[in-house]
Amino acid sequence: MPRIDGKRLLADLQHIRGFGRFETGVHRPTFSPEDVAARQWLAGRMAEAGLAPSIDGVGNVLGRSPAAGPCLLMGSHTDTQPRGGWLDGVMGVIYGLEAARAFAEEPAAAGLSIDVASWADEESHYLSFLGSRSFVGQLPEAEIDNAKHREDGTPLRQAIAQAGFAGRPRLTLEEGRYRGYLEAHIEQGGSLETDGKRIGVVTSIVGIFQYRMTFEGRQNHAGTTPMPIRKDSGVALVRLLAQVNDRFAAIAGPRTVWTAGRILLHPGAPSIIPGKAEVLLQFRDGELTQMQRMEEELVRLVAEANAMGPCAVSLETLSRTPPTAMDARLQDAVAAAAEAHAPRGWMRMPSGAGHDAQILARRLPAGMLFVPSIGGVSHHYSEDTAEADLVLGCQVFCDAAFRFLKA
Repeated sequence: MPRIDGKRLLADLQHIRGFGRFETGVHRPTFSPEDVAARQWLAGRMAEAGLAPSIDGVGNVLGRSPAAGPCLLMGSHTDTQPRGGWLDGVMGVIYGLEAARAFAEEPAAAGLSIDVASWADEESHYLSFLGSRSFVGQLPEAEIDNAKHREDGTPLRQAIAQAGFAGRPRLTLEEGRYRGYLEAHIEQGGSLETDGKRIGVVTSIVGIFQYRMTFEGRQNHAGTTPMPIRKDSGVALVRLLAQVNDRFAAIAGPRTVWTAGRILLHPGAPSIIPGKAEVLLQFRDGELTQMQRMEEELVRLVAEANAMGPCAVSLETLSRTPPTAMDARLQDAVAAAAEAHAPRGWMRMPSGAGHDAQILARRLPAGMLFVPSIGGVSHHYSEDTAEADLVLGCQVFCDAAFRFLKA
C-alpha cells in the first residue's frame, strides 16, 4: 500500500499558504497575482513529482501521470474566498500531489496512475465552477465572454489575459482515461468534531441555486422628497427579503438553508434615496424537488412585489447546480480505508457546501473525503485543522485511491 510522507505534505501546505497570506489565513482570489504565482509553483511541484504539468486557457492546472495503467483523477481548488482560510480547497490539491508521489514510490502501485488538478475559480469570483465546468465540456465560450468579476466588474477575458493564460487551449476530459474522480476537503462544518470522528465519507453534495434580484426605483433627494411619492429601491429590497425569509421558512425542508450574501444600494449616499438596489440570494438543499419548490415560491414573491410596486423587480438566475450523489464504489473505498486507519473514527455524511466533485460527477464516478474543521469554521482566516488530522486524512485518501484502482 502506498505510504504518504506527512512532513512533505505539511511542508507543501505551509509553502502554498504563503501565496497571499492574510492573518492566519489566505487572501488568494482567482487570477490575482498571488493566485497565478500559486498555480505556477504548483505546476513546478508537479513536475518534480514526475507529473507532466500544464496550465490551460482558463487557469486550470493539470499534472498528468506517465504511468499507463488505470488512472484516477484527483483535485480541488487553490483560489480562496476573500480573506479566507488556508485549507479550503488547496488541501485537496496537495493531497492529490502527495498521493501521486506515494504511488510513484510504491512498487505495489506500479502501473497505477494519479492525475492531479487545481480547478480555476471554484469560489465563483467570476463564474461558479469555472475550471471544472470547462474541463467537462459544459462551459460555452459565450459564457466566458459575458462573465465579469462579481465585485469590481472586471471582464473575465481581461483577467485571463492579465494572468498570462489568454490564447491557451482549454483542457478537456479525455474519454476513457479515468476510472473516477476523488476529492478531499475540510468539512467546513462541525459535524465530525461534534461526533468525535476524524474522517467523513461524503454521500452527496448539496444543490445550490443562485439569483440576482434588481430593484429599480427613482433616485431623489432624501430631505425634500415626501414619503408618499418615493420610489425607494432599498426599502423595496428589504421588504421583499423579509417576505422571502418568512415564505421560505414555511416550506423549507430539514436541511434547506438560504442566504442574502451581498446587498448593493446605488448610489449609496446617506442623503440620496437609492434609485437602484441589488441583492444576491442563494438557497441550498439536498433534494432537487425541494429546491424547485423554493424556486417557484421565489418567482411568486417577485411577481407579487411587481404587482404591489412602487419599484420594479427583476429576477436573474445566476446558476442552478443540482444535488449530486457520490459514487457508491468510491464511498466504499474511502470507508474501508478509513476503517483501516481510524477504526470507528469515521462517518458517512452529506456535504452542505458545493464542490468541484459535483461537476466532475456529470462525466465520471466521483467521491469525496472530509477531515474535521476546528470549531466548524471556514470561509474565515481562522479556519484550521489539526496536523494529525491532515496527515491521517491524506493517508486514508491515498489508501482509498489504491483500493479503488486495484479493485
